[in-house]
Amino acid sequence: MSRIAFIGLGHMGGPMAANLVKAGHDVVGFDVVPAALDAAAAAGIEIAPSGADAATSADIVITMLPSGRHVLDAYNGAGGASGLLAAARPGTLFIDSSTIAVDESRAAHDAAAAAGHRSLDAPVSGGVVGAENATLAFMVGGRDEDFAEALPVLEAMGRRIVHCGGAGLGQAAKICNNMILGISQIAVAEAFVLGERLGLTHQALFDVASNASGQCWALTTNCPVPGPVATSPANNDYQPGFAGALMSKDLGLAEQAIDLTGVDAKLGLLARSIYAEYAAGEGAGKDFSGIINTVRDQSRAEAASVEA
Repeated sequence: MSRIAFIGLGHMGGPMAANLVKAGHDVVGFDVVPAALDAAAAAGIEIAPSGADAATSADIVITMLPSGRHVLDAYNGAGGASGLLAAARPGTLFIDSSTIAVDESRAAHDAAAAAGHRSLDAPVSGGVVGAENATLAFMVGGRDEDFAEALPVLEAMGRRIVHCGGAGLGQAAKICNNMILGISQIAVAEAFVLGERLGLTHQALFDVASNASGQCWALTTNCPVPGPVATSPANNDYQPGFAGALMSKDLGLAEQAIDLTGVDAKLGLLARSIYAEYAAGEGAGKDFSGIINTVRDQSRAEAASVEA
């Protein structure tokens, strides 16, 4: 078993690190939030005084951080703090499971290589529930031999691990996947609101669409109305789950990639605009399926203007 440093022990990183402990790995972790450290310690994770201290004796360093800037600062050091790359032993394998821009991911790969280390980008899909249940999907970018070494570690945290290609291509896959997800969640929300206006019950529409060509994850797992899917956030006042702020962030990364590549992605850009507005309000802390309430509110306003 490996000695693993895990940097970033929040809602995703904490359960992921705990599952590594359950799999028999020796895990040492660090986070800047005291409550996250307390929860990690209760899960059997050794707590280091800093990220650099955690990395010093590790075979593998995993990061799960909010943004690309956080990742690059952690790797290189910032604000007087020692960087992970300088602290780690030569040849350490770095795995970044944050969701960041492709160019930032490739910059992290380059920095790791320049410091004499190996690296993978391995963002995840599956949310907090997937992190807790070790059912995450990993999209991995990097060299074949590094992927092979990392695979048993990733399998302790996830159910499906896909090697997407070279450096940054795990992030590319994550961004494309979440653009599909954001668009489809809006489509499902609009369909249910339309069904409401036409007199369909939620259950009737679900029974049809979930067994027909409208079937998708946004419907069958993350159904935006209470009832049809007992475990969906809609049954718990849209508590995430996957928060609207995170969907807005991921669609912002997609927007950057669209601008960079010149792809004519009209729906992707529209979804970005819709979720940016949602995340600017109470949707920031609600599940992204709560976008259905925005659709309802705007539909009422539109209907009122027509009647006037």
